[in-house]
Amino acid sequence: MYLNVNEAYSKFNSDLAKTEKNDCVVRSLAVASGSAYETAHTFCKDEFGREDKKGTDNLAIVTKMLQFEDNGMVIGDKKFKVKVLGKKDTKNRYKLKGEVIWRDKTLKSFIQSHPKGTYLVLVAKHALTVKDGEVLDWSSNKFLPTRKVQSAYKIEEQKKEIQLILF
Repeated sequence: MYLNVNEAYSKFNSDLAKTEKNDCVVRSLAVASGSAYETAHTFCKDEFGREDKKGTDNLAIVTKMLQFEDNGMVIGDKKFKVKVLGKKDTKNRYKLKGEVIWRDKTLKSFIQSHPKGTYLVLVAKHALTVKDGEVLDWSSNKFLPTRKVQSAYKIEEQKKEIQLILF
């Protein structure tokens, strides 16, 4: 069993992307938002305190995403609504010998329970995007459907409202 992986994540036409390392959050936000790599790179540096060629701190992501849930998130010239997914969205509930047990969802079961929408998903030491049931990640990760989802964020672009003016 393997996941359907879109290669947009690995194919950025950017000199900066070719020189970067540990940039999974940058790549994930770029493909989730439809922004240029450089725009997402600047966003991660400004908002998450990311240093060049170093990964993004998980605590910074969690803290900022909670703020973005209240205030929205702006990447480049696009505004997004963020929803932090809770326990019921990132964990499965089992009953074992009368006791209720919560276990982290696998990437595969997360996709099955969230077939529509765009999500930034954090797994152990890595970030990826799930968009309408398709994984946007390195193609080598298509063989890892059992990775455990640690946290997830629904990202939805807010369309600019155009007011109708009658003359």
